[in-house]
Amino acid sequence: MSTTRTPRAPRPATRPNRQAAHRLALLESMLRVRRFEERCVELYSAARIRGFMHLYIGEEAVAVGVNEALTADDAVVSTYREHGHALARGVPAEAIMAEMFGRVTGCSRGRGGSMHLFDAGRRFYGGNAIVGGGLPLAAGLALADRMTERNRVTCCFFGDGAFAEGEFHETANLAALWGLPLLLVCENNLYAMGTALARHQAQTDLALRAAGYGMVSWAVDGMDVFAVEDAARRAAEGVRAGTGPHFLEMRTYRFRAHSMYDSDRYRDKAEIEHWKERDPVEGLARRLREANELTDKARSALEDRLATEIDGAVAAAERAAEEPVEDLLKYVTSPVEASPP
Repeated sequence: MSTTRTPRAPRPATRPNRQAAHRLALLESMLRVRRFEERCVELYSAARIRGFMHLYIGEEAVAVGVNEALTADDAVVSTYREHGHALARGVPAEAIMAEMFGRVTGCSRGRGGSMHLFDAGRRFYGGNAIVGGGLPLAAGLALADRMTERNRVTCCFFGDGAFAEGEFHETANLAALWGLPLLLVCENNLYAMGTALARHQAQTDLALRAAGYGMVSWAVDGMDVFAVEDAARRAAEGVRAGTGPHFLEMRTYRFRAHSMYDSDRYRDKAEIEHWKERDPVEGLARRLREANELTDKARSALEDRLATEIDGAVAAAERAAEEPVEDLLKYVTSPVEASPP
């Protein structure tokens, strides 16, 4: 029997009925990510957060829009630039901040730091520091769901730099060959660390290339949360309907440098300012104001509420204990009796 599959487009997803409350919730989620990241800059600059840190400022619409299309039973596999993914998934700011402070109340008990946020209860599996490292893990989760006949989606975020790695191509091939319930979300912010996309990819239309593996693929305006949400819902519905893996190329942009150690000398400042004109957070806020759904007073109240939330997360992280030295060898391996709480 032939195993050749002809990819077909999923039936059109039902567009969400975006009432004002939903639109405001999207703004709140994106603002939470933005303000959290801005606080991280302050804390890192003051040496209260250490190690590597990669900020998500500018890409908030992708994390928030995609997570709107996922259920609590779905899985999310992320990259080292994952603060926004974790927050949008529902991982508490307090647990993330404590992790970056290296405290035992962190979501990875303070052992992972910024690049290794995990929350198994919310099916958030990294934070993976290796470029492209989450892709094979996501394929494994999707394969497990297929073998056990669970109608779930595994969503894997990765960057355009990971597209050049063997892990992507191996994962894409097997996912299409086996018809895995996998949603591949490529955050194309045009730079793999300091290398522009056109300098490492002969064909810069990544959705076109992904389609060559026989999976449904298309590009999305990653600066528009509505466009992201619509595309993610359509793709997730297609995956659940059994049409195999789907690939979304989210065309977005990071406003900050690659990491806090990056001098960011490889980008033209005019280019950065051009993309900032399409700020996904302020763009949505502007649309809500024009629709008379957001007043200055309501925006101020929202900002105050988020500031209080993030202040609380920082205070809780500072109060939390560091791991005792005698416990440092625990959980290096995971026998049943040593499972973390």
